[in-house]
Amino acid sequence: MFSKKNRLITSIVIAMLIGLITGYFINRSIISEKVDYSKIVLIKSGNPEVIKKTEAALIKFSEKVFKEQKKTIASRFSILSDIFLRMIKMIIAPLVFAVLVLGVAKVGDFKSVGRIGLKTLIYFTSATLIALMLGLVLVNVFEPGKVMHLDLPDAKAETGVRSNAQDAKNFISHVIPDSIINAMATNDVLPIVVFALFFGVAAASIGDQGKAMVKACDSLAHIMFKITNYVMNFAPIGIFGAITAVVVMQGLDVLSGYAYLILCFFGGLFFFVFVVLWIIAVIFKIKFYKLLADIKEPILLAFSTASSESAMPKTIEALEKHGISNRIVSFVLPLGYSFNLDGSIMYMTFATVFIAQSYGMDIGMADQIKMMLILLVTSKGMAGVPRASLVVIAGMLGMFNIPGEGLLLLLAVDQILDMGRSATNVVGNAVASAVVARLEGEKF
Repeated sequence: MFSKKNRLITSIVIAMLIGLITGYFINRSIISEKVDYSKIVLIKSGNPEVIKKTEAALIKFSEKVFKEQKKTIASRFSILSDIFLRMIKMIIAPLVFAVLVLGVAKVGDFKSVGRIGLKTLIYFTSATLIALMLGLVLVNVFEPGKVMHLDLPDAKAETGVRSNAQDAKNFISHVIPDSIINAMATNDVLPIVVFALFFGVAAASIGDQGKAMVKACDSLAHIMFKITNYVMNFAPIGIFGAITAVVVMQGLDVLSGYAYLILCFFGGLFFFVFVVLWIIAVIFKIKFYKLLADIKEPILLAFSTASSESAMPKTIEALEKHGISNRIVSFVLPLGYSFNLDGSIMYMTFATVFIAQSYGMDIGMADQIKMMLILLVTSKGMAGVPRASLVVIAGMLGMFNIPGEGLLLLLAVDQILDMGRSATNVVGNAVASAVVARLEGEKF
């Protein structure tokens, strides 16, 4: 466990445990400072109605003060995770560009790129449909919205999440960059992928004149991987900050209140990974558990930071070490971050119907199928949007006349659920890369 190979994993696990303990004690110390206004005699012989209203107002004020106090303390710890995630983000754009240009140049021409691209997109679409259907099956079988009887938020409450009504025009505008510099500046992976595809094919097609640029991209990729190794030394500190901030804000009591929802969703994620993806791996003769062992570091990174993006550089390295060629990994993986986020996609149908159930609304099978087909399209290309899953879900709520403020029912545990989603996304994209490699006749 403490070997050089597993040092980062060990450090991350220890950082998570210390973060949980630190966050718990800070949260409990803040809660213990609360004043119990019910025990204060405000007016000994006054109007009971006035006393009751005054007490309620004081309690509400107290809750607001302590919420702000928790938010302030949590923000101090989250600075550590923000620094780590920002360092990861500074790597993403040049790394994606370099490895994809390199991969496409090695493939050679538009015909070969088109062949691999078609196989990749067929797999992504199939995996997305399975994930969407699994989300619907879970929420309909276990009915967490009906079982939990959560208090509904105020009808005028603000969620802080803007809905996304994505249509064909918006999707095309997002996919095709009007400025590659702007796409890189905003870390929008999908437009970078599109530009890199054209750039890689063009570099390969001009022969010797393009070799210098391909070699430069090879050098750039190696440099970015070296920077990744430097940045990863900060990972345990960033993860400690992220976990501590979440526990300070939410406490561990939220786990008991939402235990049924968390168990249902995480049970679905485990089923998807260890049954659905395992079956796919068996069909394509992929050593599933060896693959999991090789990507355990990026899985843990994604889980602890609740960010698939943070694990991307390490996932590329791990898959190449597993034996998948650079041309496949560098092509499939960047596309996967926009088209194949299995955990996030499963959450979209699960969460939308969960909110409807909480409001006592019955979404018929025809509407659920319609929802699934809409999400098949609208979920694509959302990786560059902060809190992407919630943005898409907010759009679905409006489309099916489900109260938008219902999103607040999920916000208390969304960070916890996002940890599971992000880890599943990493596994899903690793399996996708292995499947496409097998379809291309690679042996590993």
